[in-house]
Amino acid sequence: MPHTQTVAALQARHGPRYRWLLLLSVMIGTMASIMSSTIINVAVPDMSRYFALGQHHMQWVSSGFMVAMTVSMLTTPWLLARFGYRRTYAGAIWLLLAGGICGGLSNQFDLVLAARVAEGLASGVVQPIPAIIILRVFASNEQGRASGIFGMGVVLAPALGPSIGGLLVDWFGWRSTFFMVVPFCLASLLMARRFIPVANLGDEAHHSDPVSLDWRGLLLATIATLCLLNGMVTLQGGAITQAATLLAASVLALVVFVKWQHRLSHIHRGPHQQAPLMNLALFQHRQFAMGSIVAFIYGTALFGSTYLLPVYLQMGLGLSPAYVGTLLMPAGLVLGFTIAMVGRLADHQPARVLVSIGLLLLALGFALMVTVGLRTSIWVIVAWAIVGRIGLGFILPSLNLGSMRGLPKHMLAQGSSVISFIRMVGGASGVSLCAIVLEWRLAVHGQSLAHPSTSPQRLLAFNESFLMLAGICALAIVAAWQLREKK
Repeated sequence: MPHTQTVAALQARHGPRYRWLLLLSVMIGTMASIMSSTIINVAVPDMSRYFALGQHHMQWVSSGFMVAMTVSMLTTPWLLARFGYRRTYAGAIWLLLAGGICGGLSNQFDLVLAARVAEGLASGVVQPIPAIIILRVFASNEQGRASGIFGMGVVLAPALGPSIGGLLVDWFGWRSTFFMVVPFCLASLLMARRFIPVANLGDEAHHSDPVSLDWRGLLLATIATLCLLNGMVTLQGGAITQAATLLAASVLALVVFVKWQHRLSHIHRGPHQQAPLMNLALFQHRQFAMGSIVAFIYGTALFGSTYLLPVYLQMGLGLSPAYVGTLLMPAGLVLGFTIAMVGRLADHQPARVLVSIGLLLLALGFALMVTVGLRTSIWVIVAWAIVGRIGLGFILPSLNLGSMRGLPKHMLAQGSSVISFIRMVGGASGVSLCAIVLEWRLAVHGQSLAHPSTSPQRLLAFNESFLMLAGICALAIVAAWQLREKK
């Protein structure tokens, strides 16, 4: 390990600004990973026509990405301890870059799906890292500000991504959305080489013994997640018995996973022995346990709406992909401003208050969508989208800080990984849940998305799906109010 690439050496070389340069380095890569997860939604109708596949199959373009991302998040603490921050981060970005290029060049749906899985695996490793850096490198009175600045930068990806992606789909087709991550990945790799340390940030040093990855736990987590998602997709198709079998298998795999993690947690470990993939001691901290509940429900609503809203605007209101992207841009810009402002508040105000306000506004934004009709002014749709994005701006910088500030430093990597995993399980469930509820309500109202023209009955099915998301967000407020920080 080069002596000049340690945290202390890089701080000495770059001075007080180093922590911000480090944050910027991981922010660009995180933007690429988030962009790859959201921009594809604008291209789903175009891809569906190109491959002549229905919504049932095309849903896996989003869901396959999220399953891969969800499972790989649990490996981040082990990868950081085994390979260090720079090699772990750079390896994930290289995989993300390869997935984007291969996906854009593929002519078969199976290859596109494989590229999405590769992108998901890379994104899952990357996304827990910034929270660890903020809690390790920044002082406690700067963590909210750092989270706000980081969040403001990161939300530009989903804010600008669909807008640019919609134009690209109209001009160049769906392939161009895969190539959008390429410049971000290249820039992030260049900055990582300069600013991310080869060594760890300090408290992982006592984990440097070569412990092996918990492959059994990873396999169980993968089985549980895949069976859950497959079960919900199968339920959407109407095969009740098969869906019930898959959901039961998911629950069984989850129970076995928890028992296995509990067993590993109580085994004295030496070199080359396994450490638990998920340290269950995290949930003995009340803030973290309550934050995990909020993260799951929040993930369900956030990712479910990320899937539902573009489909609603295109297939419910009949808008073009480019117009949809432009329509969502003002809300994304307001989100960026809000998250920077709330980040500063998070250094002084209780996390439970900020998160609860955010969930309330998010629920309100979903509920207000039921007032939209085929003749509604476009500015009304923009306004309701802005209400929901202001809610997100209150939640994003506050939830991780409120959940993890009470954890010991040596548990921060595990904490960031686990809470990201829980949020993404909620997200993967949310995409399937929205698709299932939407198909159900469309069938109830005698509608189908295969029909080219829309109708008030089709909008009614979408409205009922939005009300379901509003109810989920309102439910999360109960857990959010329990995020009391210890004095």
